[in-house]
Amino acid sequence: MKHLRTLPALLLLAACSGGGGDSSGGEQAEDPVVIDYPIVFVRRQLPQDDEGALVEEDIYSPADFSPGAELVLKDRATPSAPETVLTAGIFDGSYDVKDLNISADGQRLVFAMRAPEIEDADEDEQPTWNIWLYDREADELRRVIESDLVAEEGQDVAPAFLPDGRIVFSSTRQRRSRALLLDDNKPQFSSLREDLDSEAFVLHVMEADGSDIQQISFNQSHDLFPTVLNDGRILFNRWDNMGGVNRHSLYTIEPDGTDLAFHYGYHSQETGSENEEGERTEAAFVRPRELPDGRLLITLRAPEGTSYGGDLVAIDSVNYTEAFSEPEGEGELVGQSSISLKEIITHGGLSANGLFASVWPFYDGTSRLLVSWSECRVLEMDTELPRPCTEEWLSQEEVVPADPLYGLWIYDYSEGTQLPIVVAEEGEMISEGAILEPRTEPAYIPEPVPGIDIDGDLVDAGVGILDIRSVYDFDGEDVVGIADVADPAITSAEERPARFLRVVKAVGIPDDDTLEFDRSAFGRSRATGMREILGYTPIQPDGSVRVQLPADMPLAISVVDADGRRIGGRHRSWLQLRAGEVRKCNGCHTADSEVPHGRPDKEPESAWPGASTSAAPFPNTEPALLAEMGETMAQVLARISGEAQLEGDLNFSDLWTDPAVRAKDPSTLISYQDLETPVPIPLTCLTDWGGHCRTVIHYPEHIQPIWERARQITDAGGAVIEDRTCVTCHSTRDAAGMLQVPAGQLDLSAAVSSVNADWLASYSELLFDSPVLDLVDGALLPRQVQEVDGNGNPVFETDEDGNLVLDSDGNPIPVMVTVEVDRLMGGSARNSRFFDIFAPGAAHADYLDPAELKLISEWLDIGAQYYNDPFAAPEN
Repeated sequence: MKHLRTLPALLLLAACSGGGGDSSGGEQAEDPVVIDYPIVFVRRQLPQDDEGALVEEDIYSPADFSPGAELVLKDRATPSAPETVLTAGIFDGSYDVKDLNISADGQRLVFAMRAPEIEDADEDEQPTWNIWLYDREADELRRVIESDLVAEEGQDVAPAFLPDGRIVFSSTRQRRSRALLLDDNKPQFSSLREDLDSEAFVLHVMEADGSDIQQISFNQSHDLFPTVLNDGRILFNRWDNMGGVNRHSLYTIEPDGTDLAFHYGYHSQETGSENEEGERTEAAFVRPRELPDGRLLITLRAPEGTSYGGDLVAIDSVNYTEAFSEPEGEGELVGQSSISLKEIITHGGLSANGLFASVWPFYDGTSRLLVSWSECRVLEMDTELPRPCTEEWLSQEEVVPADPLYGLWIYDYSEGTQLPIVVAEEGEMISEGAILEPRTEPAYIPEPVPGIDIDGDLVDAGVGILDIRSVYDFDGEDVVGIADVADPAITSAEERPARFLRVVKAVGIPDDDTLEFDRSAFGRSRATGMREILGYTPIQPDGSVRVQLPADMPLAISVVDADGRRIGGRHRSWLQLRAGEVRKCNGCHTADSEVPHGRPDKEPESAWPGASTSAAPFPNTEPALLAEMGETMAQVLARISGEAQLEGDLNFSDLWTDPAVRAKDPSTLISYQDLETPVPIPLTCLTDWGGHCRTVIHYPEHIQPIWERARQITDAGGAVIEDRTCVTCHSTRDAAGMLQVPAGQLDLSAAVSSVNADWLASYSELLFDSPVLDLVDGALLPRQVQEVDGNGNPVFETDEDGNLVLDSDGNPIPVMVTVEVDRLMGGSARNSRFFDIFAPGAAHADYLDPAELKLISEWLDIGAQYYNDPFAAPEN
């Protein structure tokens, strides 16, 4: 690599007329604060393809490899300080370096580096990203994980030092998740992120010698850019993409993986510069770092593009959880603000005042920042030479951006000065910089000790506890009158809307090297992925829940009614529990609510205070169930009877009604044991629902048999008087094999679907609109009618000039359209017309058993997948 020249400050400043601030020229004195500390930076070749065009950077593809980088140390942050290439001689060939981070004492540097590509090797044989550590005092550079075998287990990026000397980093190794796959009798693999593009990066911690690697986050898409806050928590950028929500926001987590919480920006996806339509554009919070004043410093930039930079933005997450003062991006921008001296354009268009690729704050009480900055440049059309974005060059007939020229600068956003440290040469850029400066050590959060800080039995069992005060609390508002609903004298069990909590687990999807299966196995939408149901637990009369859940899994919850049908929308972000953790939350929220949810210091107070006094039962409840002040009903049961565990069935017993007030509500049970078709659980789980039990529903194996199950009504002599078998009527063939129009235009047969040859006809008929069929001359044909316009007038074919097209007889040719019947099933059981047919008094009342209806309901609610285990799906 060609090294950059160090030029006098006067020349550097004169070259930057498009700068982000008012650069100070002349003989500026060296700042005694700045020069005391060494700096490190990454110098790299601009990423270009074989034709010399810039390669697009995607910050959410952290495994991308851009060879041609080196890590450089300067003893002082001045242009004249000598340079040392720390990574020189490590590899033969072009390598890559990124993600610099410094220890609090300023003596150690940790970063990610990838070795050169191996010519003619397969992708899975190429080197991976590894974590490296440089100790300045010892002048030692080493890979943190010494073993080649262990180092190559995954892609490791974005390291940061924890206060106890360990390192937190983002990795595809998914160590704990891979281990748990063995319990499911699956091979070990790293799961793909939810868009199935590449393996998901999640958070891990390890000792500084590379030992004791522990996975601490269990997202199904990326967890990136971890940094340690002053209070000891880890702040990071989480990609929530369950169901295709595609949100990038900031979360926090403790170093042991407990207390995962939303922090900022879930509803603030479009805070970038306005486009030509005056609409703010999508922007990502890249490499967050806490400033001395408690604000979060980020580069705000488009997630993809060839500009490689964005704006300097400070987030006031102490006082705000979203960017705007009003929901849906309305109102004033209050949660974050640009600290750049001039306006920076972030949407990928020309930014006249340049762009920032990275930023690192000084911790010396000043407002200085070490930034990688490029002035705005365009090509002169006659010479194709780069020129600054002045009015002269922007007024050319055609404006073509020139390649960026990111150099290293000291930028003072309060004083309005910009001092060059390293100026870039054409074809190169300084992509990152950091300061080896001591700062206050963040607080140390010790890991809880089993048996002292947390329940040792829970740890041994590998479970945590989810404790919800009331599912009737929506963003701090009591939506039903909880006190009345909790009182058996006022509200019966049948009248309570929320009866059970369903807990669902994500199913990891392997890459094609592990298993190549047809993507039609996902069914109608890949966005919902595949899901397993871990079980159910009753919701107590006050809406409270307290239940043991397995640790170290991506979990989602749904509130369901007495029939097992989901109330409201799906949970849109993954929960997790570590062994022994007790996770408490106040209640629920709607998907579009911007009231802080899951962030304890900002969310509203609970709408349900619980028991109003101690040593007394809740009103009109069992006298023996004595509550303590503030307890919920679920907490009372846990204290008296022990922690609840999940069940596979919908099993209700009235534990609360005082029989002296009124009779107890009848017990109910909807069990998989009542199914006469194949059950979606291991047979051993029918009578003993343990931690290994899961409901895994595959449409062809568990739903289709319901339609084919014989349902004949016979008289005393055994003669069939009525045949309620679904496929007897709902099929294109009658009992004699003759063609027929299926009853209700619904084909529930196991014929091949016309929508997708890998599906059964019944699947697509239920979930997609389908043509109305008519029996015409011995054939089933789609019904067609002439199209009409908005005024009810018939529509005929016309040519490009709008003239009627005539047939051979000189008549206009009608435009024909196929008549379709609306699908019976929607996005959830409660929103599907299908179940209306089986309601009491309806045409098919009692045709299906409660257990069958519950199985269909839960299959629909979790996403109506065709398969819910990739290893059960047909291979390509």
